[in-house]
Order: sequence, then C-alpha cells, then structure tokens
Amino acid sequence: MDNSELDPRTLNNETSLGDSRLNNKVVTLVYGCQMSERDADTLTEITRRLGYEPSDDLETAALVIVNTCCVRESAENKILGKIGELKKLKERNSKVKIAITGCMVQQPGALERLQKRAPHVDIWAGTHNLHEFSSLIKKVERGGKVAEVWHEPKATLEIAPLPEKGKRHASVNIMYGCDNFCSYCIVPHVRGRERSRKPEEILQEIKSLVESGCREVTLLGQNVNSYGKEFSPTYDFADLLQEVDQIPWLLRIRFITSHPKDLSDKLIKTVAEGKKLCEHFHLPIQSGSNFILERMNRKYTREYYLSRVQKIHELVPNASLTTDIIVGFPGESEEDFEQTLAMMKQAHYSQAFTFMYSKRSGTLAAKMEDQIPLDVKKRRLQKLMSVQNQESLEWRQLMIGKLVEVLVEGPSKTNPQRLTGRTRGNELVVFNGPQEIIGSLVNVRINEAGSWTLMGEVEDFKKSWTFEFNAGI
Repeated sequence: MDNSELDPRTLNNETSLGDSRLNNKVVTLVYGCQMSERDADTLTEITRRLGYEPSDDLETAALVIVNTCCVRESAENKILGKIGELKKLKERNSKVKIAITGCMVQQPGALERLQKRAPHVDIWAGTHNLHEFSSLIKKVERGGKVAEVWHEPKATLEIAPLPEKGKRHASVNIMYGCDNFCSYCIVPHVRGRERSRKPEEILQEIKSLVESGCREVTLLGQNVNSYGKEFSPTYDFADLLQEVDQIPWLLRIRFITSHPKDLSDKLIKTVAEGKKLCEHFHLPIQSGSNFILERMNRKYTREYYLSRVQKIHELVPNASLTTDIIVGFPGESEEDFEQTLAMMKQAHYSQAFTFMYSKRSGTLAAKMEDQIPLDVKKRRLQKLMSVQNQESLEWRQLMIGKLVEVLVEGPSKTNPQRLTGRTRGNELVVFNGPQEIIGSLVNVRINEAGSWTLMGEVEDFKKSWTFEFNAGI
C-alpha cells in the first residue's frame, strides 16, 4: 500500500485523479458497535480524500457504503434487507457503486454466499483490509467489480479520519481484535487476534483531535484491559491512560470495553487518580451463574467479578457501573437465571444492555445442546429488564439534589427547547440553558430522575469550551 494514502496532505493529489469525482456523493450506512462506527468514519474519510462528498441522500449518491455487523443474526438479517433495497437503487441508477464492508463479509465462507445473493454489489471488503479501500474504489472506477477479504490481518495500519472542526467527541481505536473466544461470540473470527496500536500514534491522533476542538474521547477496543500485552518494555492500558490524561485542553476520557478478567487494581487506581478519566466502568458480566459463565468461556467466576466491583467502589466511590447480560444461553436453568437477577442487585448497575441469546453460526454455543425455547427467553428478558429498570431508577434517584458536572452536547432530541449532556458517569441529563453553553462544562443541580434520564437546572459554568477553542490552541 502506498503510504501517501495515509497522509491528509495528499488530498489534492488524490482529487486530481479525475474531476468527475469532485461532485460525487457518498452515503455511509453503519450497523453494530462503536468500533464498527469508527471503521465507517475511516471509510468515509478515505472516500473524501478521493474527492467524494459525504451525504445522507441515497437517491443522489454515487457511492453507497454499508459497514456491517454479524454479532447477532437479527442484525445480519436487517443488513441483508438493506442490501436488497440497494438493488432497487441500482436499477434506478446504474452508475451508483455499492460497497459492502465489515464483519459480516469477514465471516469464514461468507463472501461467496453473499456474492451469489447480491450480484449488484461492486465492492466487497472485510475488516482486515479497510485501509486499502482507496485502491478498491479506484479499481471499480476503472470498470468491473472487486472482492478482497484477507483471512488474517497483514498490518495494523489505519487511516485516522481528519478531525472535524468543532466536533466535541471522538472515538479512537487503541487496538484491534480479540483473544478471548467467548463461546457465543463471532468477533475473534472476524476481527482477528489482538493487536495494539503504538502509544505515540494514539497520542498524536488525540492531540490532532483536540487541536480541532474535540474535548472528549472514547478509547476503543474489544478488550481495552489487555492493551499493550505484546509490548516490550512493559506498557499497559493504565500507562496509556496516564499519558492521555496529560493532554492539554482535553476535558474527558472514556473507554470501552473492559473484560472483567483483565481489570487490574492498577487500572482502577489510575481512573481514581486521573483528572480527566471519567468515573464510568462498562464491565460486561453476561451471566451471574458460574455454570453459565464457564459454558460461555468467560474465564472468571461471579465471586471474582464481585471482587472487581468491590475494588471499583473502594477506590472510585462515585463510579457508575454498566454491563451487558445475555439471557437464555444454552443450558441456563431457572436457578442460573435467578443468580443473574441476584447479581444485578448486588452490583447496582446504573444501566444494563440486555439481550436474548440467539445462535451465531461459527461459534461453539450454536452447537450446544439444551437450547432454550424462545418463549422462555422472552419471559426471562422481560423479568430482567423489569429488575434493571428499578435498579436504574433507584440509582438515579440518589442523585436528586446533587450538583453534577455535565458536558453540554446540544439540544435534547425529545425536547429541542432544552439542552442535554452527560455526567462523568455517562448519565444523560436534560436541562434548560442558552445555546451559547453548548460545548461547555457546566454544573447542573439534579431535581428529577427517571429510569434513564436526569433532569436539572444549570447553576454555574466550569469551563467554556467555546472560549478555549476561539482563543486558539
């Protein structure tokens, strides 16, 4: 690959390849997790450097990119439906190019099946060669179709999207892949084994984002807690957080996702001592039953998990804890499920992302006996959600009367007359205030709480992002 493709300074050279590109529109559709969203940003940036203009209008698009997800079959079915709709778009406009990328394409044996199902697609690319998307587009522009899916990653090169001036939040990949091989999860098969980006590359990317006006970053990895395990001399995730915490003008740092088995005392202490590190841990438990955890290949027990929760509350007393939970995993008895409900009450999650187990082809769990009937899974999920809704409400009610720091994001989606933002613990807050404070850190007094949202009134400003940005960095 030509390294010039990684350098935004070559943009003028790229666009000179053909004036026909200069008015082209690209629409990027993204499905799945935050890492999938980050990949979609990268793909959009690659096309922008080639002269394409980002757009939301499919009817006028010259290029449509669908970055896919395959974690659950329901997501894959939704994507297949969208690919089918794009066939009609192609019939209306034969010149539009369609690219399907990401995890769904990367699944073993998936490419041939997908090509037969969707012959109208022009570009197929997996997760390991997204940084070569520019060359794939060029091949298609010269005529024909292209499909390139690497079985294994050959490099960790990445095109970092150019900072969007004034954008207050950005996600930054710190590593790729996963080595955990949970029995229900396809991710290691489509994302590859763990590879960590160099600290200096990550720090430089964040500094560039900050210079553009970004004030909050989320560090992404399938398991950020195992970041840097291949480095010599030793340099781990806590070390990286300490360096990011020193970057001037950056106001907040978040990270996702933490695997419980790798959550060290050092990392928890680092969050406790950090100035900009948000007191929020997303720590997926998946099940409260040791029997089910073993079948899931999670590599920890409920007792160990609770010891991590205890350490978090000991070192970071005001920490917010969120989690992921799967109900109806093969072999889950009523007793196993009750242990999960008990775990939710013991851990006091501020929020839980809950799912019914569904078979995922290519995983060990899909072949397990004792699959749980759908009606049982639905019943358990409803009960789980009912318990968590009450836990969430009680958690937020404890914040009534408290003064909390909020980074103002913009108008509320449900009530544009009010503003919304998030606390350091990632709690959503809705409040009255002037448009001028968007992008600022403010103190909000909480006066009302629901299961998912806090309501309050602004009492005073802490730091004005607008002033800092306009003053120059």
